[in-house]
Order: sequence, then C-alpha cells, then structure tokens
Amino acid sequence: MIMRFYFSLIFLLLAACGDQSQHLALGTLERERIAQTATTNEVIVALPVAAGTTVSKGTLLVQLDDTLQKARVDKANAEVVQARANLEKLQHGARTEELAAARARVAGARAALLESQAHHARIRDLQRDKLASQADFDKARATRDSNQASLQSAQEALLVLTNGAREEDLRAAEATLNATIAVLKSETRRLSDLSIVATRDGILDNLPWNLGERVTIGSPLAIVLAGKAPFARVYVPEPYRVKLKIGDTLVVHVDGIEKPVQGQLRWISNEPAFTPYYAMNQEERSRLMYLAEVQLPDSEQALPNGVPAQVELP
Repeated sequence: MIMRFYFSLIFLLLAACGDQSQHLALGTLERERIAQTATTNEVIVALPVAAGTTVSKGTLLVQLDDTLQKARVDKANAEVVQARANLEKLQHGARTEELAAARARVAGARAALLESQAHHARIRDLQRDKLASQADFDKARATRDSNQASLQSAQEALLVLTNGAREEDLRAAEATLNATIAVLKSETRRLSDLSIVATRDGILDNLPWNLGERVTIGSPLAIVLAGKAPFARVYVPEPYRVKLKIGDTLVVHVDGIEKPVQGQLRWISNEPAFTPYYAMNQEERSRLMYLAEVQLPDSEQALPNGVPAQVELP
C-alpha cells in the first residue's frame, strides 16, 4: 500500500509539473541500512559511540557483558593445551627414567621368579620324602606361578614403552586435539560477537537499546547508514528505461542545494514497480516506473537521508 501511494504521488507530481517534469525521475536521498544484531542475550555494558556519529569500519558500537564467555574461552584453551600435551607424549614415547624403571621391575620380577622356583623345587623334594605337607607344596607352587605372571606383566609393560604408542592411539589423540581446537575457535568467535563493531564506514543512525538492558537474541543493537555519500533512489518513467544503463553519469538536483550534483547510475530494475507492461496499452505503459539508484560522489557525504531529489533523464 505504501509503495502504491508513493507511486501515485509521483505520478501526480509529474502530471502537475507539465512537460518539463517528464524528463525527471523523482525520489529521495537514501543510504544502505546495516543492522548489527545480537547473537546472545547479554547485558549492554558500554555504548562508546553516540547516535549520529560518523564511524569507520571496525569501530566499537556496543559492548555486551563478556565475563561468562571469557571463562568459556579459557576452559576451551586449557582443553587444547591438555590434548596437545597428550598427543606430544604419545609421539615422543617414554622417557629414559620410565624405561629404566620398567627394566628394573622386570629384573625384580625375574629374581622373584627364580627364588620361587627354587623354593618350589625344595618343597617338592621334601613333600616327596614326606617332610612337607601338601599345603606347603601348593603354596610354593602358587607363589611360583604368581611370580611368573608378574614377570610377564613387567615384560609387556616394558615392551609398551619401548615400542611406543600404537597408530590408532596417535590418530585418536590427534582427533581429540582437532576437536578441542574447533571448540576454542567457536568460543572465541562467540566472544568477539559480544563486541558489536561497524562492518562498514558510515553514520551510526540508531541505538535501539539502552545501557544496562539485557538484549534479546536477533534484535538489532546498532543501525549504521553505510557509505560516505547517499544515493538517489528514484522512479524512472517507462519511456526512458531503454536509454539508461549501469554506469551512466546523470545530473541530480537536491532540494535546498542550488548547484546540481553529478551522480552515477549504479542500479536500475529490469521490471516495472507495479502492473506488468503486457497488461496495458501503449498509453498506460508510459506511466510505468522503474526503480533506480544514482550514487552521489563522496564529496556530498554531508547530505542527509530523506531529502527529495530529482534526476535529469536523457
């Protein structure tokens, strides 16, 4: 409805201005509106730039509370350090001290086995001569078997240290490290999202939230009117559409400024704003309008939005 009303108003203005207005495309000065939205529901702790200020790309506009997110980043960073250390431990293998201790355990287990074997042999001879009971013999045999198992266990532990980690363990440790690094990157990105910065040069048009308020996810925190100079958004009558192409230099008249401004056509619609041409006769088609945008030079950056503008048509 608003677009139709705007179109009707333009048409009436064209009709009222006579033949001279037929060579003009009417509209207003505009800038692209960039909405910086919230990615979390945190409290606003700083608004360092006032609305209406000219800002450059990277300027901090809104700061949300990042205390909790910093803790999450610290935790993720600690997990990365732990995973990396575990991987390096598997890659480097056992230390000299660990190997020495393992060899000592093997030697001790072997000595204990030799002693238990000798004791078992003595008890066996005594038991054969009826000088030792069956219980003593069974106990000596159990001690020998236990020491044999201890020796095998110590030897296997030494092999684990000397042979190094298995390929499967290395891949698992590397995968764990990569997963923790990914989590750290994600948490770091969430932390940076709490500092709302300008993504383009422009003018800070509006700050919808106040200091100390808790924002909602997806709500706009800062509105930036991008670009140094505005562009004229105008409606081109149908007879002039075929005469225009992207890059054409056009003369723009801005209300309140006596000297016209040279602008460049940066975009023009390929379709009429309203009723399609094939539903109209020749006279009605001449009333169709094509939306177009004419970029003004950077020297006109002081011009405000919403001012009426007229573009001379070839």
